Amino acid sequence: MTARLILQLAALLGASGVAIGAFGAHGLRKMLEASGRFETFETAVRYQFYHTLALLAVGILLALRPDLKTLSTTAWLWLGGILIFSGSLYTLCFTGITKLGAVAPLGGLLLIAGWISLLLAARQA
Repeated sequence: MTARLILQLAALLGASGVAIGAFGAHGLRKMLEASGRFETFETAVRYQFYHTLALLAVGILLALRPDLKTLSTTAWLWLGGILIFSGSLYTLCFTGITKLGAVAPLGGLLLIAGWISLLLAARQA
């Protein structure tokens, strides 16, 4: 994954995080609270943002240090983690399919693996 693509993904994920978060907090709050899923929704948005900001930093770092190829792996892991972790929680909130809660830990493992990948990249620096 190139630095340019990582930065574009960070921009897209940041914009969608704001939109999803605002829509949930304002337009869907009553529905989410009634279903007991407001905290789950907030967790999904929060983790999306944490890792979007981390992706932004990785994109900048890769642009400055293209020799740190492990950063590309880091970006892929975080992208997959965001999509699976936050995506499964969003889907759970909107559909009520509780089995999706079992998918979220896989996304969490990808997020953790991304941080370990960043550690390995830092050791190469």
